[in-house]
Amino acid sequence: MNQPIQINNHPFRFLLYLEWILLTLAISTSTFPDPSPRFANQLPELTIGCLIIFGFMGLRLPTGKPIYKIIYTAIEIILLFITGMFGGRVARLFPFIYLILVTRSCLIFQLPGRLVVTGLSFSLFLMTLNARLPRALPPQAQERFRFITFNTALLFGLSLIFVLLLMNTVLSERQSREHLAIANEKLRRYALRIENQATLEERTRIAREIHDSLGHSLTALNLQLETALKLWQSNPEKAQTFLSRAKELGSKALKDVRQSVSTIRVNPLQEKTLEQAISVLLEDFNRANGVSPRCFINLDYSPHPEINIALYRIIQESLTNISKYAKATEVILALTSTKKSLRLMVQDNGIGFDIQQNTTGFGLHSMRDRTLALGGEFKINTTPNSGCQIIVDIPL
Repeated sequence: MNQPIQINNHPFRFLLYLEWILLTLAISTSTFPDPSPRFANQLPELTIGCLIIFGFMGLRLPTGKPIYKIIYTAIEIILLFITGMFGGRVARLFPFIYLILVTRSCLIFQLPGRLVVTGLSFSLFLMTLNARLPRALPPQAQERFRFITFNTALLFGLSLIFVLLLMNTVLSERQSREHLAIANEKLRRYALRIENQATLEERTRIAREIHDSLGHSLTALNLQLETALKLWQSNPEKAQTFLSRAKELGSKALKDVRQSVSTIRVNPLQEKTLEQAISVLLEDFNRANGVSPRCFINLDYSPHPEINIALYRIIQESLTNISKYAKATEVILALTSTKKSLRLMVQDNGIGFDIQQNTTGFGLHSMRDRTLALGGEFKINTTPNSGCQIIVDIPL
């Protein structure tokens, strides 16, 4: 903490108020004459000035460079030493004023510095106490004064230790609360970041679902309508067949839209097996393009439903891309599995494309994202005029 401790940011305001009460009491005491010459205030103006300066110093505690803290504490010790040596009756309040020094040191120093200041406070107290003891006393009185001095020193030492331990405990608790507040704030930010990331991922997933389901249906619908328009004059009956199929695809697209908007989580396989769902996709592809894909499926182990959905969407998107861009006359689909992995291969003999210039399409990203989400590997092998091959390897 580099900002100095002042009234507006003092961690313990009650300590500041207690300082003012003690200092006000000490200044007031120094203004009254003492009936005992031995405790008479030798320099009342100096004592009052030192106490006032000491009090004002408490309004701004340094927390920056160590040298500033050391200079600040040295000035405080000098002021209190002068007060103790020349303060007369104020010397009776001297131990309590030194407690203020210890509490301030706890606010600006770490534990080693606090121990040093506490030790200096106790040492200077003993020096002041010894300087004010009477010299010429009978032996019995000297024993009594030694006993009183020892008890006073012991009481003051225990008081210093108590204040030091109390301040350490209070400061440790305060620091723990501050660290907890910082940790909670970081946790809140992380939670917000995760929430935003989850929202983004959910939006991406929704877009992918709509693209994979609705995009496929609309592409097939468009092909059916184009074929019906071409055959409308020459072969109206066959054109009517394509229009009927287009109507079915339109209904399916509408259903997909409703499902995407309402739940998004609908299983596209519904109560069908993966093989049955693939068969429906291939039949739709054949009707739309006049090309009958060759299909080889050999699944020794039934994949997890999550993998089935991903495979279905990848095959669906692959066939959609072939319908839209490939101009292929031959399509091969192979799906095999082993104990450790599953491989999907979709290949066509179409026009292909330059992989360096056609990697931004949402369909390709969708297939790659689905594969990577399952810990798999996605590959595309294609060059212009040489067809395209998509290979997906997914661990089981």
